[in-house]
Amino acid sequence: MMKWITCLVLAVLVGLSWMYHSKKGKEMADYKAKIVQIEETGDPESLVAKMEGEFSSMEGERTFSGILLTFLGAGLVGIFFVVYLLPFFAQRVTHAVYDSAEMVEKDVMHDARSLTAQGDYLGAIEAYKIAAAADPLNRLPWVEIAKIQKMNLEDPAAAIQTIRYALESQEWEVNDAAYFLFRLAELYDEIDGNRESAIAIMNQVIDQFPETRHSANARNKLHEWSVAEAAAAAEQA
Repeated sequence: MMKWITCLVLAVLVGLSWMYHSKKGKEMADYKAKIVQIEETGDPESLVAKMEGEFSSMEGERTFSGILLTFLGAGLVGIFFVVYLLPFFAQRVTHAVYDSAEMVEKDVMHDARSLTAQGDYLGAIEAYKIAAAADPLNRLPWVEIAKIQKMNLEDPAAAIQTIRYALESQEWEVNDAAYFLFRLAELYDEIDGNRESAIAIMNQVIDQFPETRHSANARNKLHEWSVAEAAAAAEQA
């Protein structure tokens, strides 16, 4: 409310300043015409000098009113821009950047989750693929697809192929790429029983992301497997 009152007051002041400025300009034009007329008809009473002094005073007043008008106008425009135009454009830019992802999250992802809850796993997979196409840098749709294939469809081979396809489909950020590699190693080791491929993937993480927490986690995983294998061998012996 105060913003509107401030803008209204400034608008009134700008209007009054403009009226005064315009009126003073008209008065100066008329006064100047009188000075010219007296100069042309003769000035026996030496009125021109006095009138020119008054004209200079009027000119100073009009200059001051022009400065005041400029100041008030700039204040009104500045307040209007900062309070109304700037937030409006910022909102439009924000919507342009995020609306697509928000619609994917609210619509497609929601539909995919609903289909999963209803037991329509194939329909959910298709919905997640649509979400992945709409937001290629979001790894969540591929993770959910692999989860459905592993847990609900009991098809770990398909889950492995999904993660491999997602990983190779584009250039991912480091965290996303490492996440996919760890999930792939997990699927090979726990579901497929292919410890050799899982170890190769962990070594890939170490080579591909050296000096990162992902590399450290991969080393820890390799050590954990090594200890487990040694314990199993000792137990058999």
